[in-house]
Amino acid sequence: MGQDVVPGRGDVSGPCLHWQVRDFLNENVYVVHRLDRPVSGVIVFARNADTHRFLCKAFEERLVKKTYWAAVKKRPPSPTGTIGLPLRVFGSGRSAPDPKGKTCETIYHRILDWDDGALLSVHPTTGRRHQIRAHLCAIGHPLWGDTLYGPPPRPVGGCARLLLHAHEIDLPTPAGERRILRSSAPDDFCAALAVVAGVEIVYRWQREDVQL
Repeated sequence: MGQDVVPGRGDVSGPCLHWQVRDFLNENVYVVHRLDRPVSGVIVFARNADTHRFLCKAFEERLVKKTYWAAVKKRPPSPTGTIGLPLRVFGSGRSAPDPKGKTCETIYHRILDWDDGALLSVHPTTGRRHQIRAHLCAIGHPLWGDTLYGPPPRPVGGCARLLLHAHEIDLPTPAGERRILRSSAPDDFCAALAVVAGVEIVYRWQREDVQL
């Protein structure tokens, strides 16, 4: 979180994640997919060109299953739902529903809720720019802490960070198996969630093992 996966245009505020992983392993690595700068969680790099091609194709063919945790303002009326609005990237860098946009699909399940929000398990079947953030905002449930989407003032709800975390990736391997990679919610995610939802919500989330 807080870093670009690959070098950004213009001035770069610190090293990108790609370079850090490369330097840590002391070998070249290949970028398979990306996370938005304010999103925490698991991300995949390939260690050789053949694996990179295989994984990129798997993402393109939607053979990779992704699970995010997202805390949203307002409680979705349905415990589960599918958002299929096509998204288009505009000059501002924001994505928004548009009939001429690219096909998108985001599935969500409500894990826990409170007076002014809910914690969701989110499964995007496509990988468009800002897809989860734009989709949830479009149906009236912007993410807490989002600085781009949702009604002003932003960040939404004054939250200290964007409450979106890439928890799990379930992907095929060149050997014909599947591998699941997980990342636990970082301390700052849990702390921010406790502020907006209450300590009891975080306690129930962890105690009841409702992390779908």
